[in-house]
Amino acid sequence: MRTLTHAIAFAAALSLPTLAPAADYVIDTAKTHAFIQFRIQHLGYSWLYGRFNKFEGTFSYDEKNPAANKVEVSIDTASVDTNHAERDKHLRSDDFLDVEKFPQAHFVGTKFEDKGDGKAVLSGALTLHGVTKPVVIAVERIGQGDDPWGGYRTGFFGTTTLKLADFNITRDLGPAAQELELMLSVEGIRQQ
Repeated sequence: MRTLTHAIAFAAALSLPTLAPAADYVIDTAKTHAFIQFRIQHLGYSWLYGRFNKFEGTFSYDEKNPAANKVEVSIDTASVDTNHAERDKHLRSDDFLDVEKFPQAHFVGTKFEDKGDGKAVLSGALTLHGVTKPVVIAVERIGQGDDPWGGYRTGFFGTTTLKLADFNITRDLGPAAQELELMLSVEGIRQQ
């Protein structure tokens, strides 16, 4: 009977979801396993997609204590890429990102609310175009575990919408192009 009880307890322990230990991560931009992408309507007729090719960041993730989670990301605004050289040059100009004056965008997370089932809400401050505003990101944990190179990774996907005028980007491209959707795909490598 005692052996059966131990076997049941052991089986129950194996069936419980594994909690990630509290850890610090570096976002894997070197091997391009992380992306900051965006889309905005073009004159209300179609979606224009782009990304930022250069950024770096870190995060701390503690599944048992979500209030302790942190994130910080810096983006090289000149790395904007919409797969069209002339448009990208215009986006870098003072009509939009003004990369000469504002070479970096910066996000610092201030609050992480676990909503259960891998979902969360990340609140923080985004500095873009010289303006700092609060931003709320809907987050989904994609997965976590050992990688083939002896490391441990955790990945998230997040989305948010920014009003360009909130960041003093006022070039008028029509009513449908006042907001920009950001899509963040983040894979972090746990630091030992």
